[in-house]
Amino acid sequence: MIASVKQLAAHVGKKAACEALSVPRASFYRYMTDKTPATETPAPPLALSVDERQAVIDILHSERFCDHAPYQVYAALLDEGQYYCSIRTMYRILTTEHGGVKERRKHVQRPQYEKPELLATAPNQVWSWDITKLKGPAKWTYFYLYVILDIFSRYVVGWMVAHREQDALAKRLIEETCIRQNIEPGQLTVHADRGSSMKSKAVAHLLSDLGITKTHSRPHVSNDNPYSEAQFKTLKYCPQFPERFGAVEDARSFCQPFFNWYNKEHRHSGIALMTPEQVHYGFADQIADQRSEVLRAAFLKHPERFKGKMPTPQPLPEAAWINKPNFNKDNDDTGDKRRWGMTGTETIETEVEVMTRRSAVESWLEVCANDTDSFDTKKMKTVSHFH
Repeated sequence: MIASVKQLAAHVGKKAACEALSVPRASFYRYMTDKTPATETPAPPLALSVDERQAVIDILHSERFCDHAPYQVYAALLDEGQYYCSIRTMYRILTTEHGGVKERRKHVQRPQYEKPELLATAPNQVWSWDITKLKGPAKWTYFYLYVILDIFSRYVVGWMVAHREQDALAKRLIEETCIRQNIEPGQLTVHADRGSSMKSKAVAHLLSDLGITKTHSRPHVSNDNPYSEAQFKTLKYCPQFPERFGAVEDARSFCQPFFNWYNKEHRHSGIALMTPEQVHYGFADQIADQRSEVLRAAFLKHPERFKGKMPTPQPLPEAAWINKPNFNKDNDDTGDKRRWGMTGTETIETEVEVMTRRSAVESWLEVCANDTDSFDTKKMKTVSHFH
């Protein structure tokens, strides 16, 4: 593995190579500087001899005891007046030298879900969508509200109220919204949680046909879908939001003016107190210039009220993240900054360049994996941050 790090370090640097192959840098530097020959650990004086170990193995693998646990073998032999070794030694011999001990019960093997990290620097790059329940006229009756949100502009690009949660309805909503927003293949990433409609084959095939990348939250982690969750909170904390809806038509008649207000009138704190529509359709710079002129006129009229400093409007964020890596110098222990190859002071444009560099490292690893002469492909392991 160290030899693989040395080869990769010649192309991407020692730091990136150690991160890519999951080798501690301290171990790599120690290997490069320490040339002392390794010494063999002497056998313990009370250890079984080679012949004694072989006798234990023969007993455990015999036809009589091959299906018995070491506890049963030990007790049976002891009752017959024979003692070879302790129970723990039997387990140690089977495990360390022959791999004969394993868990025979079938345990659930949970897959390792990676934290999604999504970046949007303009509208219609990343959408987030989710489904929430609206209480119906009686207990345990619900209507289902589907909402698709652009995470950069916070603009609700599509919504629908239905009687049920169904993959065919989600497919129709996404397809119609993509047509209305003129989405081109390869332009958009759609993020959602792991609900049945979100993971359905109908939606997956539609996104594949449209050339749209799909990502999912980790199970039971609502922070992986923060924009949709925050929008639902704005909806349900609205003073006009009723306790229950009498019919699906009532839910639709409420949502129609609400989303119109949300897109066109609601000044969102996450986008410099502009409306989602202004940001989504490119009026943000015009609004910012207009606000600057108003503040400048107020400053010239009463400069003493501003302590002699020209006020400026709140700037529009350059990017919107889902699970932004930690680029803060003071929090280097998280590893996010090292993973992205950042120093903590770069701009958004540089962060995008770093992601391009990460793709180059992935390509180099693939080339090395195919080169069996220079790389041990069985031992090579890429860290999860590159997948």
